[in-house]
Amino acid sequence: MRATVLRTQTTAAARRPGRLILTGLAILVASFVVFGTVLVQQITERTVRDNLSGTPAVTDLVIGSVDVPPPTVTDVRQVRAVPGVAEAVARVSTGVSIGEGYLNLQSDPGTGALTTVRVIEGSYPDQPGEIAITPRTAERLGLSVGTTTSGTGGELTTPAPLTVTGVVESSADAGYDAYAPDSAVIAWARLTTVERVDVRVAPGASTDAVRQRVTAAVAGQPIRSGAEVREAEAQAAAEQVGRLFILVGMFVSIAVVAAALVVTSTFRIVFAQRMRQLALLRAVGASRATLVGALTAEGALTGLVAGVVGVASALTLGYALPAILRATGHAVSSPGLPLAAAVTVVIGAVVITVLAVLAPALSAARVSPLEALRAASVTAGRRGIGVLRLVFGLLLAGGAVLAAVGTISQLPKPEQSDYDPSMPMLLLVGSGALAFFALVALGPLLVRPVLAVVGWPLRQLGPLGRMSVGGIGGTPRRAAAVSVVVALGVTLISGVVIGGASLQILADREMALSAPSDFEVTSNGGTLPPAVVSRAEAAHGALARVVPYRMVDDATLLRGADKLGDVEAGYPTSDLDLAALPSTGDLDVAQGTLTDRGPGRIVLNSWVARDAGLRAGDTVTLAVATGTVEVRVAAVLPGDGPLHAGILADPVDLDRLGVPAAYTGLLADAAGAGEDGRTAGVRALRQAIGGSDGVGLAVLADERDRNDALVRTLVWIAVGLVSLTVLIAVVGVGSTTALSVVERVRESGLLRAIGLSRTGLRTMLTVESGLYGVIGATIGLVLGIPYAWLAVQTLGIEAPLTAPLLPLAGLFVVLVGLTALAGVLPARRASRVSPVVALGADN
Repeated sequence: MRATVLRTQTTAAARRPGRLILTGLAILVASFVVFGTVLVQQITERTVRDNLSGTPAVTDLVIGSVDVPPPTVTDVRQVRAVPGVAEAVARVSTGVSIGEGYLNLQSDPGTGALTTVRVIEGSYPDQPGEIAITPRTAERLGLSVGTTTSGTGGELTTPAPLTVTGVVESSADAGYDAYAPDSAVIAWARLTTVERVDVRVAPGASTDAVRQRVTAAVAGQPIRSGAEVREAEAQAAAEQVGRLFILVGMFVSIAVVAAALVVTSTFRIVFAQRMRQLALLRAVGASRATLVGALTAEGALTGLVAGVVGVASALTLGYALPAILRATGHAVSSPGLPLAAAVTVVIGAVVITVLAVLAPALSAARVSPLEALRAASVTAGRRGIGVLRLVFGLLLAGGAVLAAVGTISQLPKPEQSDYDPSMPMLLLVGSGALAFFALVALGPLLVRPVLAVVGWPLRQLGPLGRMSVGGIGGTPRRAAAVSVVVALGVTLISGVVIGGASLQILADREMALSAPSDFEVTSNGGTLPPAVVSRAEAAHGALARVVPYRMVDDATLLRGADKLGDVEAGYPTSDLDLAALPSTGDLDVAQGTLTDRGPGRIVLNSWVARDAGLRAGDTVTLAVATGTVEVRVAAVLPGDGPLHAGILADPVDLDRLGVPAAYTGLLADAAGAGEDGRTAGVRALRQAIGGSDGVGLAVLADERDRNDALVRTLVWIAVGLVSLTVLIAVVGVGSTTALSVVERVRESGLLRAIGLSRTGLRTMLTVESGLYGVIGATIGLVLGIPYAWLAVQTLGIEAPLTAPLLPLAGLFVVLVGLTALAGVLPARRASRVSPVVALGADN
């Protein structure tokens, strides 16, 4: 009997491959995502290995390592004299301070097999004091072929001339890169050591023999093959990729859990549609254990088919996409053929599907043989939950609350400096996991009250809206199973959106402190010539605003005759005019208000306030070597001060202290947008600086751009990862709607018979699908906002909680739209069935 029932169930499932695929669609998508992630990791690692090594492919030997003292210039000469060495290039870089800014001078032969640059204008340097620069460096520093400047770097302490002989193209162009042959760099910067030596062996010479001779020439220096070094460089980059994919794996795991929940719900629907058949099997002698075994085998078959199709689809796309990208000029490597991973994914799909089908199978196997006497083959879904599930769900919810309370108790206190986020983060993750499983257990009880709120507008639209709401409310267990997955995705995405917005505000605040404008001109400890400030202020076409300031490094705070704080040298104090800077609006205060700053009123950063024991409203004496002045603390910043100032004082107070009127620096913003506006601003400031000694220019906007790009990239990567769960949820809504259409054929026919049009039926079923999204998105936002706040606070980064209403509203609308869209095709199918045929159907 067992074999007969098993053969009957599996044969019936195999005869309907469409139903089989639909049942396991979520597992198919999960298998595709999991194996696709494996292939993407391989593609990324191979691309990194093939294209991102800094060592030329023809390098045979590399001398030197970061773990030992570097090779000397003498070592370089000895290596070049070794028989069999065709070329030996010393790799070294040194920072160069020039009047117009900063250069990173790197050694490169410029020609030959070991070069990493290509000349695109002029000629490559061949003498000390000659350099080639990158295009962006030329724009930023206003240098061109033939221009001569001067600077110091390496062991060179007095300015020496540097002449630009050419412009080169390199793999990276940060806007301050320069190149010259190693001999020229060594001679100009007066270097005695280099970072390493790259060696190319002469054609026909034995690499091993040359290596032995080189070892004898430079005793004590490690020597590695070029292949080893390239592999190590690629491995270092691949390790970064590996760390990223560990994070990816966490989100993929969440998506797999979501797929299991969706499949569980799907099998409940499928088995409910076959209750009469199962009852007949019971009536002819099949035991409950036999039915459970047969239904579990059907689940295993479903998982096998879904896993194979998912893996095959991912493999096809994984090989096709790199080929397409290579055809368009992108250097992307193809993946390997990870058979072990493919088999593991398929086996995992079978195991997960079997686990997902167990609960529905056990429930379906309890069918009474008397059910075979029912007129219909479909039984209504249960609406409530058992006492055991209720108690278990309440325990999980209680555990989630307790873990959240524990997280809050572990959050950093004000002015705490030794905060460790490990334990609070662990508690937070535990709280989130418990809350999710509590939602799974108690979901059917939550659907009706949530639906009563979110479905109210639909019920006001007439019978069609009421029927849509009633269709969801009539099967709360099914609605909960699908909506919980949607809620999981929305919780994750809303958490990422809220956390990203909070981090963006924090980043803007940090940039308002360290990079409050596009440019900064400094005097390297002295004062700016008055002509520099006046010329900068006159450059209206290129600069939007110029804000000069004074900085004093030795200011102290006194109360009576007692000095406050433990700093011997004093606090850096500036009279920077915050009101003139557009970034001031991004600043926050821990105490007081910035608008209260003025003559006799100062602003402190958090460290100075703690060190001196001061708060907003306190009165103190500000003192320098030339005088003292009584001031009141107007505000305390939560972190550092602008330009790392510890005290912000009014210009009047610095005058009263006897501080010289000459400015020590200035801030400026570009008048134009983009790279062109920034370049014009750099040129205007460079002209203002002229030949002034000791005056430097820093482009702060580049740092701000890199920071903004990093935050945006991290947020979009996180959104992309958590969207995997949303994808699974949408698939679950579509499959649930499609299967429920079959279950409700007679209901659809009756509605058509009493006058409901095809359009009306399609609309009703589509709205029902959308309601899954409404319920899930509502629950997800309710959970996502507090957990996002806890996550931000747990990191201990003092970022404010920000709920970006427009993105969250957009997320809500998109989720509802996607879930509604998932029900469009099943709704169209239901509307095409004839009322007469539907009323005569036995499902």
